[in-house]
Amino acid sequence: MKRLLLLLLPVVAVAVFSAGCDRIKERPVLRIGYMNCNNERETMERFAPLSRYLSEQVGVTFETIPVDTHEFEERFRAGEFALTHTNSLLYILLKEDAGLKLVAADKRGHYGSRTAGTLIARKGSGIETLEDIRGKRLVFGPMMAPTGYLAQYDLMLQAGIDPERDLGYYAIPAGSFKHEKLIYGVYFGDFDVAAAPALDLEEMTREGKIAADDFVILAQSQIVPYCTFGAAPDLDPVIFAKVRQALLELTPTDTVEIDGERVKVLKAAWVDGFEELLDSDYDPIREMARRVNMPPYQTY
Repeated sequence: MKRLLLLLLPVVAVAVFSAGCDRIKERPVLRIGYMNCNNERETMERFAPLSRYLSEQVGVTFETIPVDTHEFEERFRAGEFALTHTNSLLYILLKEDAGLKLVAADKRGHYGSRTAGTLIARKGSGIETLEDIRGKRLVFGPMMAPTGYLAQYDLMLQAGIDPERDLGYYAIPAGSFKHEKLIYGVYFGDFDVAAAPALDLEEMTREGKIAADDFVILAQSQIVPYCTFGAAPDLDPVIFAKVRQALLELTPTDTVEIDGERVKVLKAAWVDGFEELLDSDYDPIREMARRVNMPPYQTY
């Protein structure tokens, strides 16, 4: 009898393993489009653990897909992504034009699920007020960056400064790490003024890359929602609810296994957690976009 049991054990183990594999194969496979912030490799390293965590919590296999900002709308409209992770302006664009549904917002830094845009100058440069930037050289972040371009453009317009006429020159840097380039561009004197996100100033100061008293903050926008998870309008409501719950319950101690290593999910993603917001919380960005004549409200 014992010999028979010993012979049967491998067969049972194989059957259980095969059944488990079949269940994994049967799981739906959905894609999460993550907006590239600096580069594709960094995006994969940051968010593959988060996708793995969501897969484990929701019972769906989520694939991590880095997406360039200018490609997002077309690819989302084509049905490539069940979920999206973008900045707050792109969330608004995809909601207005393609029905994206709000899931949750990232929390990171001093303002939690919100952040702000600033205009900064190098301390000692003689530029002390917003009015002083007339005729000066300014560097913006990417045009679709809510706190690296939109908020600062709006700040200038609200102060009666037309960036197209009243600045001496402005530029938008190419390549990776654009927001750091803005701050370093002013620090090293290539530009007089930078449109710097408050969060990047905070993070670079914390990491010792700059000192808080290196710069003068000429103006700061109101705080607005930070990066945001969204869902396709046709996503199964059960999956939607499970994803939202999993994000809101994610803690700094939660880990997943990636390439044989246990990784802390939030630490890898550079976020402190997630918060549920209302769509109306994004109205200040909508108002900025209308004043600056930017998508999805631009008129010609």
